[in-house]
Amino acid sequence: MSALTVDHSTASGHEWDGLVRIWEETDAPEGCKVEIIEGIVTVAPPPSNDHNDIADLVQRSLYEVIPKDWGIYQTLGTAVPSRDGLYIPDLAVAPREVLRAQKSNYISASAAELVVEITSKSNASNDRIKKAAGYAQAGVPLYLLIDNWAPGGPTITLYGEPQGDVYRVLRAGKFGVTISLPKPFELDLDTSDFPVV
Repeated sequence: MSALTVDHSTASGHEWDGLVRIWEETDAPEGCKVEIIEGIVTVAPPPSNDHNDIADLVQRSLYEVIPKDWGIYQTLGTAVPSRDGLYIPDLAVAPREVLRAQKSNYISASAAELVVEITSKSNASNDRIKKAAGYAQAGVPLYLLIDNWAPGGPTITLYGEPQGDVYRVLRAGKFGVTISLPKPFELDLDTSDFPVV
């Protein structure tokens, strides 16, 4: 992962606009993910086959329970300007009308109903700490972290009830368990088919 550091110690609307402009103009190889994490523009390589397989399994399950006017997006920019963040979650569930009303390359993270991050070896700490704090601060109701690189072995954690920049752990377990997502999803997500690295 490479990074471009931008001074954001005196962040204002002008600095945010500058960060977004750098993000939009970053010429990364196709398939790479460009994000802003705490004021730093990062470029991550394309995800592994196992990573993509997990994303597909989760996405297929979610399509069975979401309303028809919501979408599941794999490359949707979700902005948290208060944390100098513009993330590209592995999956974001949001009302389709939000995307259609926004005429840029991202939406406010607060418009997402659920965000899913699947860790890669190079980004695991960002997904566990920085992005979790950003999504909580934005008020994203549910954050699902699928962590193939957790120190104790592959885990899945569902966070909810955001307060400030902190989530409460609603459910957690190792790959193989079923994680129940609450309303409005009411989904029992079976993780037994998730590939382990």
